[in-house]
Amino acid sequence: MPTVTIRPAVEADCATILRFVKELAAFEREPDAVKATEEDFRRDGWGERPVFDALIAELDGAPVGFALCFRNYSTWEGRAGIFVEDLYVTPDARRFGVGRKLLTAVAKRAVEQGCRRVDLNVLDWNPARDFYDRIGFKQMEEWLPYRLTGGALAALAAQAED
Repeated sequence: MPTVTIRPAVEADCATILRFVKELAAFEREPDAVKATEEDFRRDGWGERPVFDALIAELDGAPVGFALCFRNYSTWEGRAGIFVEDLYVTPDARRFGVGRKLLTAVAKRAVEQGCRRVDLNVLDWNPARDFYDRIGFKQMEEWLPYRLTGGALAALAAQAED
């Protein structure tokens, strides 16, 4: 059985993170949607004000997956939480428990940092939903995600009073 290790990402992993993000986008049927660059990850993960953390999963020393997370805050809990923006494992490595080990590491960080929850989003057609259910995540049917981007974001911002 191959050895799975999880380690914190380092700045030198930016190219690997970008590759995994592009592979995830292709899996999610949006292969041309990724605008991020290695420099974006370098700036936002290891720059003056980091906004995300990432973990790299390795199978016998070779990178096979990652989890990219950032902190959120619950006003109801009065505590921070962790939002998993991306969780990706290469198809050939999925049968070795890599995804579970990544989420176990995220959960451990959350507990160590006093966080009360870990959140993530899953596409409705993604077969990984069964995996998330098995490890204890609960789908929140009553909460619907909304997003403001592009022209709508610019239009609303333009309405702000200075």
